[in-house]
Amino acid sequence: MTRAGFIAIIGAPNAGKSTLVNHLVGSKVSIVTQKVQTTRFPIRGVAIVGESQLVLVDTPGIFTPRRRLDRAMIRAAWGGAQDADAIVHLVDVNGQIDAADGQATGADKRAVTDVESIIKGLRDHGHKAILALNKIDLIRRDRLLAETQKLFSSEVYSDVFMISATTGAGVDDLKSHLAGLVPEGPWFYPADQSADITSRLLAAEITREKVYLRVHEELPYAASVETTAFEERLDGSVRIEQTIYVERDGQRGILLGKGGRTLKWIGEASRTELTEMFGRTTHLFLHVKVRATWAEDRGLFQDMGLDFDV
Repeated sequence: MTRAGFIAIIGAPNAGKSTLVNHLVGSKVSIVTQKVQTTRFPIRGVAIVGESQLVLVDTPGIFTPRRRLDRAMIRAAWGGAQDADAIVHLVDVNGQIDAADGQATGADKRAVTDVESIIKGLRDHGHKAILALNKIDLIRRDRLLAETQKLFSSEVYSDVFMISATTGAGVDDLKSHLAGLVPEGPWFYPADQSADITSRLLAAEITREKVYLRVHEELPYAASVETTAFEERLDGSVRIEQTIYVERDGQRGILLGKGGRTLKWIGEASRTELTEMFGRTTHLFLHVKVRATWAEDRGLFQDMGLDFDV
């Protein structure tokens, strides 16, 4: 008897959700950068455990929204949780402890507030979640147990797992537990499919990852990548054209770099990964355009499956 179900992975920005989903799936389906709020729309990764198929929904980080795109991302995150058979709340426990010790950075302090907001949201929606404490390899066991007890006392969690999404410690135990929670029924996807995302959108996400890896300090949360052409060629290769949108002329100069070196690095890094991911030669052509209102583009929201009118 086969089983299949949806597992929503929710958490504050940079809790490690994409890293966890990639580890559970066993291949890269979500981009990972050091920048907060990297994931902008729910991405579904598919994992197989025995006769169980887990559809893992990597949701945007839940935080205090400031603009339309933020609100749409948070709506998508809670929507993913609402429709799931199980919810995993991933918490960067190292950041929580640093905040309690007064050693937190601004990001850690915001994350503590975001965790409290998520706990309130779970309670308000009547959801029970699985608590997954991430980055346990960075803290002492006694501190870990104390923080676990503190969070679990909120009474919104059914179980707790201690993991490291980066090293994989504890992830298999979590995966096995999730396999037993999904209901009996046919699989939603073929056994060899690892993600529910189009090649065009995946290619855009890979390039956006390289943009942030290269210029995450110089370029704030103000860039988007659109695949404008995706052509299957007769020789088996694929030709991709993409446009990177920024909000100001100065940001365009940052992306281009001196003599075009920065954009060249981004293109080469993205092309290399896409060639490996698609298993065939990839010809990638990048353009940079200034569009001050890209974050208010209804078409962009539609491409990402986000609600523009939220």
